[in-house]
Amino acid sequence: MRSTTPGLDFERAFRRQGLLLVAGVDEAGRGAWAGPVAAGAVILPANGDEIAERLKDVRDSKLCTPRQREALDGLIREAALAVSVGMATAQEIDELRIGAATRLAMKRAIEGLSTQPQALLIDYVRLNEVGLPQRSFPKGESKSLSIASASIAAKVARDRLMVELDEQHPGYGLATHKGYGTRAHQAALKQLGPSPIHRLTFKPMQLRLMDTVDEPRARS
Repeated sequence: MRSTTPGLDFERAFRRQGLLLVAGVDEAGRGAWAGPVAAGAVILPANGDEIAERLKDVRDSKLCTPRQREALDGLIREAALAVSVGMATAQEIDELRIGAATRLAMKRAIEGLSTQPQALLIDYVRLNEVGLPQRSFPKGESKSLSIASASIAAKVARDRLMVELDEQHPGYGLATHKGYGTRAHQAALKQLGPSPIHRLTFKPMQLRLMDTVDEPRARS
C-alpha cells in the first residue's frame, strides 16, 4: 500500500457547518462486461484522529490486494457508524446505461444505511436524485477517508457476488476476473456467447459479440 493516506478534511468541512453525519460514496464494477455495478456508502464517526489512526491503511480499493481489501472491509465495518452497499443489475445497466445505473446503485446504497446521512462526499458523480448537501470530485478515494472506505466496501461486496455468480454461470471465469474484459473472458464469450448477467449494450461487449458473429466457422 502507498504511504499517503486519504484524509478527513472534506468531512470536517461539512461538520463545521453542523452536518455531522457525512457519507462517503463510491462505485465498483463500472467498467466490467458482466455482473452488476456496485456502490458503497460509509458514514465514519466524527472522532477524526482516532478513526484516522484506526483506518490508517484504508486506500482506494484499486491500490489494495484482495486479501488487504477483505481485512480492511472488516475494520471499516467495525469502526463505521453505518455501511451499506447497493447494486444495479446488468439488465438495469442495459436499460438505463451505465451512468444512470451507477447513480441508481449509489442511491440504493445511501437508502440502505442504518443511519441516514446529512451530507455526501462522492467520487466524481453528482447525485441530483438525492436532496442532500454534497460534494463530488475526481479521485475522491485518494482524498477522502469516507470515500476510500466506500470504495472498499463496494469492491469486496461485488467480488463476493461475482464468485457466487461464477457457480451459477460456469465457464466464463467470473470468480477470477470478476466480469472484466480479460483475454480469458473474451475467449469464453467466443465459445459460450453471453450469459444472462452480461451487459449486452456495453460497447466492448457489442464489439466482442460482433467479432464472434463475423468470425468464419471452422471447416469440419
